[in-house]
Amino acid sequence: MTAETGRNDLVAREAEDLLQELVARTRYVLFDFDGPICRLFAHLPAETIARAQVQWLESHGGDGVLTEEERFNPDPHGVLITLAERYPGTDLVAELEEWLTQQELKAARVAMPTAYADPLIQTWVAVGARLAIVSNNSARTVASYLQQRGLFSCFDHIYGRTQDLSVLKPHPQTLNLALRAMGAAPDVSLMIGDSPSDHAAALRAGVRFLGYARSDAAVPKLLAAGVPEHCIMVGSMKRLLDAVRRVRPC
Repeated sequence: MTAETGRNDLVAREAEDLLQELVARTRYVLFDFDGPICRLFAHLPAETIARAQVQWLESHGGDGVLTEEERFNPDPHGVLITLAERYPGTDLVAELEEWLTQQELKAARVAMPTAYADPLIQTWVAVGARLAIVSNNSARTVASYLQQRGLFSCFDHIYGRTQDLSVLKPHPQTLNLALRAMGAAPDVSLMIGDSPSDHAAALRAGVRFLGYARSDAAVPKLLAAGVPEHCIMVGSMKRLLDAVRRVRPC
């Protein structure tokens, strides 16, 4: 064994120890939906939805309401939030939000489950944890996906996007609602997300954060976007599932 191999092994053991400690303290889990639980737009890229969203907007009297840069935003939520900030409470915003919900519902029928997410959810519930979902996707979309996977009963509460778009994450409202509904103390609660907005919401709600980075390339992107380097991150839900089984075996 080389000195470099020994250091790598030590770092890996320390990371697993930190993960187990995190799991051991957790009684309430707040899951983001798109990413940690499934890839909602696995078969229809979000960029395609965003382009169709702009086309819908322009065909319904919204021609010229977005700048050229905003028209090419690859994030459907970004387009919706921009419009809501500019024209709050209007019918156009409400109709666009419903249009996006319909696209999400279609995508949910063929969404790709995140590897090991289903057994992780079932195992964590089996050992006594209480779970909720806090998402910027529509709650109807989340419920539809969970029902088709047989996971709906695993979650105490689902809080998703409403027509009040000012409280999407990074605003902590969905997290605070879930914590209050479960009677959960922040210090025994954990947020699992895959974006800087998830981390920011967790920070504002006072709960610990675990980052899900689906690929090696996702880690530096999260760090560059402001997620602190000391945050625990996993590239596979199997690591988290194994930690739950070790800490609280069924």
